[in-house]
Amino acid sequence: MEMAAIDRAAPGIATLTLLDLDLPRAEFDEYGCWLDADECRRAASFRRPIDRDRFVARRGLMRAHLGQELGIAPQMVRIATDEHGKPFLRDYPDLAFNLSHSNGLALLATKRGGAIGCDIEWRNPELACPRVAERLFAPEEYEALAALPSEQWIAGFYNCWTRKEAYVKALGLGLSYPLHAFTVSVEPGQPTCFTSDEPGWTLASFEPAPGYQAALVTWAGPSPAR
Repeated sequence: MEMAAIDRAAPGIATLTLLDLDLPRAEFDEYGCWLDADECRRAASFRRPIDRDRFVARRGLMRAHLGQELGIAPQMVRIATDEHGKPFLRDYPDLAFNLSHSNGLALLATKRGGAIGCDIEWRNPELACPRVAERLFAPEEYEALAALPSEQWIAGFYNCWTRKEAYVKALGLGLSYPLHAFTVSVEPGQPTCFTSDEPGWTLASFEPAPGYQAALVTWAGPSPAR
């Protein structure tokens, strides 16, 4: 099991762990024994073996990391979801966590107290097109992307994509919260920030591995209200 900690856990401070999902067969088998009944059903629903294996790997690695932070065995980590589908720890609600995955890597974010959301994306040039940007991003964000030099378009697109996804995941409201309701900075090399008024939230952006973009959003209070 390889887990590369980017930061260390502490009250009020986020911990980020980058997970490699393409693992030896023996590790997949071990992680599969840790999953609960719902996770086993979800794993069995994948048609492609690689998708099934990566699901087992990210859930198993997530359980291993959460169990390590909590001092319990991975199979004893009880994960539930709220009415919006956001996962939480049934026995340890103070430990907020979020998991994102893309193309063989996953990013796990944890934080004691408050709320947290993360997103990781492989910079797929086929997805980063004006049609997708115009449909998903706010008009101000699309205009900022359109003003970039062509060689910065893909980087700007994934800056916007990951920052917006991380915020929506931190809010925990799922698809009920519109992506046009807030705006973020998109230009590569410039400060990462909300360009709309989102008091109490912090936003960070980084490259966790070559060819990938990621973002992290955190809230300092006990329960953000929207």
